[in-house]
Amino acid sequence: MGTGRLYAAVAAGGFRRYATYRVATAAGVFTNTVFGFILAYTYMALWHEKPHLGGYDQGQALTYVWVGQAMFAVMVLGSVGFEEELIERIRTGDIAVDLYRPVDLQMWWLAADMGRALFQLLGRGVIPMVCGALFFDLALPSGPLPWIACLVAVALGALVSFAIRYIVALWAFWLLDGAGAMQITWLTGVFFSGMLLPLNVFPGALGDLARLLPWSALLQAPADVLLGEADPWGTYAFQLAWAAVLLAVGRLIQSAATRKVVVQGG
Repeated sequence: MGTGRLYAAVAAGGFRRYATYRVATAAGVFTNTVFGFILAYTYMALWHEKPHLGGYDQGQALTYVWVGQAMFAVMVLGSVGFEEELIERIRTGDIAVDLYRPVDLQMWWLAADMGRALFQLLGRGVIPMVCGALFFDLALPSGPLPWIACLVAVALGALVSFAIRYIVALWAFWLLDGAGAMQITWLTGVFFSGMLLPLNVFPGALGDLARLLPWSALLQAPADVLLGEADPWGTYAFQLAWAAVLLAVGRLIQSAATRKVVVQGG
């Protein structure tokens, strides 16, 4: 089997693995939809008091809410993905088996995570977005091109998300317990991705910093592409730049870890 076909099979396996969790998926759809309604009514009250806050009108703000709910599981905002399993394999020493495989460790986990992200987009992203469109007056584009441009930004955002979480997981080679790092990453991601509020609402230097950080590529960037508030090509360049940097950092940490493997148990 060629390398490309191998990683495609790994991605398909990641998709099928999450597809088996039907009850969890249904619960996630329900939770995202409920939180979407709560945030939507909160945003309606906020934008009623401050119209055009952050440059959005109310329809755009409501659209942002439902894009966020659609991206919640895709970008692993406030939850965990492959990193929990990878940290456990490092802790127990099972990672030694992975290192002996004739495949690249980073690419293996990337392929699996892309399969997961695709399932979460279809399984937990579409229904909340449809519910939002049915019950609220959203500023959705009428033509296909903005949707296609947004999907490209979503794919690149998922790549950045993986790169961040891969770095965090690899620190378990030295920390041996990655729970603390995962919690910090979760809190940072929720805040700086714009999950709570759009980053263009953040004041002054904080807003400027937040838009420069990699977490803005996860939610704010795809949302602004869909809303027509950002140049797609500039957004892609920003996302690709962060993806390249973070993947390179992950590869450096991976190389250091494989030279001096520290495991506990196993």
